[in-house]
Amino acid sequence: MELPFAESYRIKMVEPIYKSSRAQREEWINAANYNLFNLRSEQVYIDLLTDSGTGAMSDNQWAALMTGDESYAGSSSYYNLKNTIKTIFGFEYFLPTHQGRAAENVLFSVLVKEGNIIPGNSHFDTTKGHIEFRNASAIDCTINEAFDTESEHPFKGNIDLDKLEKVYTSHAKEKISMVVVTLTCNASGGQPVSMKNMREISELSKKFGIKVVFDSARFAENAWFIQQREEEYRDKTIKQIVAEMYSYADAMTMSSKKDGIVNIGGFMAMRTEELYKQASAFNIMFEGFNTYGGMAGRDMNALSVGLHEITDGHYLDNRIEQVKYLGDQLINWDIPIQRPIGGHAVFVDATKFLKQVKKEEYIAQTLAIELYLEAGVRGVEVGTLLADRDPITKENRYPVLEMLRLAIPRRTYTNNHMNVVAVALKNIFDRKDKIISGLKIKSEAPIMRHFSVELERIKIKK
Repeated sequence: MELPFAESYRIKMVEPIYKSSRAQREEWINAANYNLFNLRSEQVYIDLLTDSGTGAMSDNQWAALMTGDESYAGSSSYYNLKNTIKTIFGFEYFLPTHQGRAAENVLFSVLVKEGNIIPGNSHFDTTKGHIEFRNASAIDCTINEAFDTESEHPFKGNIDLDKLEKVYTSHAKEKISMVVVTLTCNASGGQPVSMKNMREISELSKKFGIKVVFDSARFAENAWFIQQREEEYRDKTIKQIVAEMYSYADAMTMSSKKDGIVNIGGFMAMRTEELYKQASAFNIMFEGFNTYGGMAGRDMNALSVGLHEITDGHYLDNRIEQVKYLGDQLINWDIPIQRPIGGHAVFVDATKFLKQVKKEEYIAQTLAIELYLEAGVRGVEVGTLLADRDPITKENRYPVLEMLRLAIPRRTYTNNHMNVVAVALKNIFDRKDKIISGLKIKSEAPIMRHFSVELERIKIKK
């Protein structure tokens, strides 16, 4: 008999979590104005809001914290991280920041001007926010298969080369400073980009003299999918695959709170000294001196260790197997999710799940609230709230996919917790026809509204 799958680590420390009653959760979510971001962490039983900064660090990472060099300038921790980035990604220059959106803010301060066009594969919320804040436009060039949740296309994060070339040929070159390639593509369901696609994006962009920037929050998970799904990479190590991936990029940003397996931190890295010097001016202004840039030395040390651990195939096998474990249960119960299952989260197709709720009533957010009330599980809406309003018309933007994301923190929960999540969704699915109304907005911010929006239930007139 073949031995069953088991994690390649054992638990050294635990943190208690607490169950609550449905009555308590009704009270708490009402007080939070039906915004799951407003809940206190102790009001949540299983927290799948995000995999960003919520993972468990290893013993080696904790040990590295203790040797952090907190010097304001020239910290040895900075040079540890610099060497790690050079080894893994091949970039000579890098700047640390306190998290990924800070890296975007610094780099985009150099590269994005008013009226610019920034193509990419389903830009995520902060990326699009930083672009639109500068009165520029983000253009989605993702392949069409990404928007069919039942399609089993292996690389739904891919950019459609015809769409990208159309952007390049229909706008003046000086209007397009870069193309942003998100690895994996979060907004389309944690879906990977193939090596072939990266290579073709690089070749096309070089032809037009346009920079290629990788949003690298989940780069290692993307590399794992390349290893599993592109035949020529089956015998390559994750580190070898990553090295080739980044040979096709001119620069990168990273939220280290994902595939860096740390609780805080980010960075940008680039190939040229010119771009480094331009970005340095903004980094010093927004983040801090270039050898700490918003990160403590201890956190740079932990990140350096984490980047090596994440590119270990054994770690990735465990990580992605757990995500698949949850997704497979939902598929077995005919619960509609984005397929194939992604690397960091299971994305439930809320439109197919709650067919009676109108799109104007925020379907995915409605489902997220139902899941919290059912079992104290906190997910996050990736749909109309996240899409924000059109900056010109001020009307809601209704994305093709309206999804509930269940992002699984790294090395944090057991498969028993995944069982709770699966059964809770099954219970809601069994009574889905009774859910006939959703939510409406009471107040919202002008940009990235989903973090702070206030909502209320729509009452059905009898």
